[in-house]
Amino acid sequence: MKRMNVDRARRLRTGPTDAEQKLWHRLRNRHLQGWKFRRQHEIDRYIADFACPDAGLVVELDGSQHGEQVAYDEIRTRKLEIMGYRVLRFWDNDALTNIEGVLEVILEALASPAPHPDPLPAGEREYVSETDE
Repeated sequence: MKRMNVDRARRLRTGPTDAEQKLWHRLRNRHLQGWKFRRQHEIDRYIADFACPDAGLVVELDGSQHGEQVAYDEIRTRKLEIMGYRVLRFWDNDALTNIEGVLEVILEALASPAPHPDPLPAGEREYVSETDE
C-alpha cells in the first residue's frame, strides 16, 4: 500500500490541475511567509493536495467530482483531523479566480494554533465524576 501511494503521489505531481499549479506557485519555496508546503504529500493512506506538516495544515482543492463524493471527503477530513491536521477545502474555481482570498484564509489558519483533535464525536462523550463511582 505504501509503495502504491508513493507512485500515485508522483503521478499526481506530474499532472497538476490549473488550480493546483496556480496555488503551488504561491506556496512553493516558502513563498507564503516562510511556511514550508509540500504538494501531493502522503499522510498515512491519504495524499493531500498541499500540506504544511510544521503547522499541521492540509489544503485541498476540490473540483466538480467532489460534489459527488461528499461523504468520502467528510470521512477523510475527519481522519486527518484525528491525526492532528486541520483541513481547509477550496473549490478549484476559488484558486483560479480569487487566489488572494484563498491565501488569506490559509494565512489565518497558519497564524492560529491548531485545535487538539478530539477522537470522540460530541455525542459519544461521557463524563464520570468521582461521586458517580
